[in-house]
Amino acid sequence: MNSKTILIVEDDFLNRRLTKKILQENGYQTLEAKNANEALAILNKELVDLAILDINLGDGEMDGISLGNLIQNKQKVPFIYLTAYENAKVISEAVATSPYSYLTKPFKNSDLIASIELAIIKSSKEDKPKPSILVKDGEYKVELPIEDINFINSEGNYLLFYTNEKTYKSRATISQILELLPPSKFIQIHRAFIVNKDKIEKYNAKNVVIKNTTIPLSKKDLFEK
Repeated sequence: MNSKTILIVEDDFLNRRLTKKILQENGYQTLEAKNANEALAILNKELVDLAILDINLGDGEMDGISLGNLIQNKQKVPFIYLTAYENAKVISEAVATSPYSYLTKPFKNSDLIASIELAIIKSSKEDKPKPSILVKDGEYKVELPIEDINFINSEGNYLLFYTNEKTYKSRATISQILELLPPSKFIQIHRAFIVNKDKIEKYNAKNVVIKNTTIPLSKKDLFEK
């Protein structure tokens, strides 16, 4: 169940759904925003591997180039542009925001997927801080990268964070930690368990298996949506 998450920022509903269909057919998870405000809210909450920005986001709205500039300076998420604009001025302004690619509409599906793959590969080689959570390792506090968490188990007043190497602890509740975790990557499957969806190896109507650990599943239709 491991796939990259792509944010589609496009004001036109049909174009947004067409792009979503192409991405899902190629195994990507997708998030959608119809304007810059929605996109920034998602980027502040979710773990996004790449953003696809339309340059024209509607009258009276922040355009994609301005959004790209904000993303470059704050979120540090790689992005590419999809646009109908081909004039030199727009291209020059777009290039100044350091996109990973620039595609004009209409585009070939294969060109879109190739641009996404190249952007993700290039981004993975860059040195960027990873989102993390403060936890306890024995007597010490450490920053635990979110992507390293396999699952979280609630025991009394504490949460146990299971990774491949060791188990960490934090004094918090399930509801408190859910506020800090991106919902596209983490899901509560039981009153006492949160799992990283990317780490799930197999599941049935009763259990989820992660790293040979069987975790109870209380909602039978959780992964059937």
